[in-house]
Amino acid sequence: MSLIFETPARAGAVLEIDLDAIVRNWRLLARRAAPAACAAVVKADAYGLGAAKVAPALAKAGCRFFFVATLDEGILLRPLLAEPVEIAVLNGPLPGSAEEFAAHRLLPVLNDPGQIEDWARIASCEAAPPALLHLDTGMARLGLCEPEFASFLEGGRGGNAILWRGFMSHLACAEDPRHPQNALQRCRFLDGLRRFGAVCTGSDASRDSLASLAASSGIFLGRDYHFDLVRPGAALYGVNPQPQHPNPMRQAVRLRGKIVQVREVDRGQAVGYGAAHLMAHQGRLATVAVGYADGWPRSMSPRGLAKIGGKRVPLIGRVSMDLTIFDVSAIDPALVRPGAFVDLLDEEYGVDQAAADAGTIGYEILTALGRRYHRVYHGEAS
Repeated sequence: MSLIFETPARAGAVLEIDLDAIVRNWRLLARRAAPAACAAVVKADAYGLGAAKVAPALAKAGCRFFFVATLDEGILLRPLLAEPVEIAVLNGPLPGSAEEFAAHRLLPVLNDPGQIEDWARIASCEAAPPALLHLDTGMARLGLCEPEFASFLEGGRGGNAILWRGFMSHLACAEDPRHPQNALQRCRFLDGLRRFGAVCTGSDASRDSLASLAASSGIFLGRDYHFDLVRPGAALYGVNPQPQHPNPMRQAVRLRGKIVQVREVDRGQAVGYGAAHLMAHQGRLATVAVGYADGWPRSMSPRGLAKIGGKRVPLIGRVSMDLTIFDVSAIDPALVRPGAFVDLLDEEYGVDQAAADAGTIGYEILTALGRRYHRVYHGEAS
């Protein structure tokens, strides 16, 4: 059962998603990465913003390569993106699922010897899509470690039936351009790419084989990190790929929460669970219908902000499951009434700023945005 409300009158909050901003962000990254190709990562339902809307808008803008995390995400996306658009699944085939990749024309990222073995079996029996090989160059998360990679190269390369679409790895510290891990991983990637090159020699797929290392932040490390294909994700949706610099990306979301109740309180009044806040003065509070069940983190307590009538108001007390309280004492009472909106995310207070107040990262703010919001898409693809 979907909990996305069809009308804003029934919803406690409205999430506005700017498809044109996402497309502009992709084009900015594509220009920066050229002549490398620019893919789009739309995993986790396009970072919470709706892959069914986001991916076709990017495809219309010229994106021809998409990454998702899971097989189910790929299956849902495939009917929305006509071939020759390619969809790769980062987690690769879990045991028993390889046949479904072939049936839905999805490219697996092969991360371990078991996945390579399963895909070699499928590729030897039917016309399977090409695959990408993932080398772990320093994340210790997914990908072949060095001994596994050496064994793969020495032991028949996982079966000559596999057509290789590409070779990839993932940077661990790309958001910090001074971190020595970046150069170390690039060196390991270059070495692995050289050794892997023999695998594609003579293959029909080798003509289009891609090397891919950089995601969002890696694009800003320079051309030495771009190779053939870059894979931006969070930056498409407005997260700053260079936290130490002004954000070059457009904000893609606006979140407005609806006021449920307004109350006058006295000095010394306890507010919220645990009596976590005591009023230092007589004032006025607005209770807004957004809480941690909607993806507004409990850790936002008590540092978050909202905006009413162009003025910032502080979050007080603790964020609860469905409600958050703001001190609106300084706001014209005519603007603060049940049914009125407060801005929780906007151009001035974006996902990175909200994340800083919550002690997390913009990725988590985006992907947690709740299913109870009424969603409004702006842009020509909406």
